[in-house]
Amino acid sequence: MKLDPKVPSGPLEDKWEQHLKDIKLVSPNNKRKHNVIVVGTGLAGASAAASLAELGYNVQTFCIQDSARRAHSIAAQGGINAAKNYQNDGDSVWRLFYDTIKGGDYRSRESNVYRLAQNSNNIIDQAVAQGVPFGRDYGGLLDNRSFGGAQVSRTFYSRGQTGQQLLLGAYQAMMRQVHTGKIKDNPRQEMLDLVVVDGKARGIITRDLVNGTIQKWEADAVVLCTGGYGNVFYLSTNAKNSNVTAAWRCHKRGAAFANPCYVQIHPTCIPVSGDYQSKLTLMSESLRNDGRVWVPRKKGDDRAPNDIPEEERYYYLEERYPSFGNLVPRDVASRNAKMVTDEGLGVGETGLAVYLDFRDAIKRDSKEAIAARYGNLFDMYENITDENPYETPMRIFPAVHYTMGGLWVDYNLMSNIPGLFVAGEANFSDHGANRLGASALMQGLSDGYFIIPYTIGNYIAGEDLEKVSTDHKAFDEAAKASQDQLDKLLAVKGDKSLIEFHRELGKIMWDKVGISRSKEGLESAIEEIRALREDFWKNVRVPGESNYYNKYLEFAARIADFFELAELMALDALDRDESCGCHLRDEYQTEEGEALRNDEDYAFVSAWEYLGVNGKLETKRHKEDLEFEFVELKQRSYK
Repeated sequence: MKLDPKVPSGPLEDKWEQHLKDIKLVSPNNKRKHNVIVVGTGLAGASAAASLAELGYNVQTFCIQDSARRAHSIAAQGGINAAKNYQNDGDSVWRLFYDTIKGGDYRSRESNVYRLAQNSNNIIDQAVAQGVPFGRDYGGLLDNRSFGGAQVSRTFYSRGQTGQQLLLGAYQAMMRQVHTGKIKDNPRQEMLDLVVVDGKARGIITRDLVNGTIQKWEADAVVLCTGGYGNVFYLSTNAKNSNVTAAWRCHKRGAAFANPCYVQIHPTCIPVSGDYQSKLTLMSESLRNDGRVWVPRKKGDDRAPNDIPEEERYYYLEERYPSFGNLVPRDVASRNAKMVTDEGLGVGETGLAVYLDFRDAIKRDSKEAIAARYGNLFDMYENITDENPYETPMRIFPAVHYTMGGLWVDYNLMSNIPGLFVAGEANFSDHGANRLGASALMQGLSDGYFIIPYTIGNYIAGEDLEKVSTDHKAFDEAAKASQDQLDKLLAVKGDKSLIEFHRELGKIMWDKVGISRSKEGLESAIEEIRALREDFWKNVRVPGESNYYNKYLEFAARIADFFELAELMALDALDRDESCGCHLRDEYQTEEGEALRNDEDYAFVSAWEYLGVNGKLETKRHKEDLEFEFVELKQRSYK
């Protein structure tokens, strides 16, 4: 396996501009001759599809929902970063780049991150032109709020609905092209395999989720925009339909899977309240602008929060990190919430929660001002918990939220399989070991609007792409393999439900591959995952048939992929003898409990090659060494 990142030479700030001068172009008349498949229609997918179709390519889009508007991108709440410096508080492209590199604990590729910071300002202009209703100040200018990991206000927002509003903007652009005929939209289709012909990605296999038929689709390039794999933990903030299947099937066809152990635990979620839950609810990180995080100083203090006087409250983030306070990055805030609850200072019935208190902000700015900033988030919290956060502090606790790992891509966002491009959360490229808040939307739109349209043209112009029909034997073989696996799941006819297996897998992952990991715990997790996977294939019960609508069969295939991914995540975590960002190994901490990196031995991207499953996952690790020419490697500090 060859991993060539294809990073252009020259000064950091000139790499992308110079690359754009050097890439090959496809003429307008020739663009009409080429077909591109885009899988996933969230922010990355919708923006890529719209941009490619606008250029003249013939685009086919696929999504598992009944409408592109239902992509999980709508769940992003707090905002999107950009280096506009409207607040005149010292922000710049360089500072956004540096904060992102530092926030990712120096485990991301410099060139990709700098390009992301450069593109950020264009994204805001694009969204405003589409009519995205960003928050504005009293004078009518675009407003900004602060987010974790930064000391400037650079986050543009639309109340607590930023992801939804940005997706509507991209969706409008995409649907315009659907109506012109340049995009053929295929909803309720799930990608089950990648078709590789002569070493190049030339199409996909899908299952029609309504009638169950297996279908074959050809193209000159495939763009994968299918999001992250957080649902391997069962409980997460992801929509229940979010899954890893498309990316994992590409991995099984030869695409390297990079940094699978890097999973972001978001510190600001509504705590687990019972075994009946199937997912968790995110409370936007923007709330930490005005909300103060605290726990009682005494163990077992079960008084109502408003009855606990100021001197008996432990504002642990403010005390431990005076420079950043409640706006430390997500991995730091999550780790500290775990630490105080482990010490017995947690609140609520389970003791697995901390307070997020708006008392002082309401006193300072008025209830009306706080409602204007966060009103819909407060309403959502009250609807779920039946508690009024204007009067009683919110209870929050960390939960699985985002995955920094994903398919390996080069500077052009192409995987090691020629013709397979990967954008948004599905790739590994921009966030290293921890994502800063409000950067997911930034990456998805940067990839879709401003990178993929150029780099796909460069690929198509430089390749000899002979016409390939879906009658090719590679399509037949892939379609048969997809149907065979579905039939195999239905043939088990065991007595244990899908949800039981998924919940058990999630508990293993949360307990041993969650906020913190250890050598002993990871080794145990690997053995438990293997045993549970074997039990799954012997005893799972999947009702129904494959040739019509069958939600059970959908989830069964996804859970089967989660079992294999889970083992790879634990193997990757065990292989990395250091702590970095969200990957905290108990054995590698400073005296103050901070992550202790090992740059001498682990300043690289782990890119895993799939070799098969025979009782255990057969895999091989490859490395892309990370070179830092423009920033100094040093231990992170937010104190």
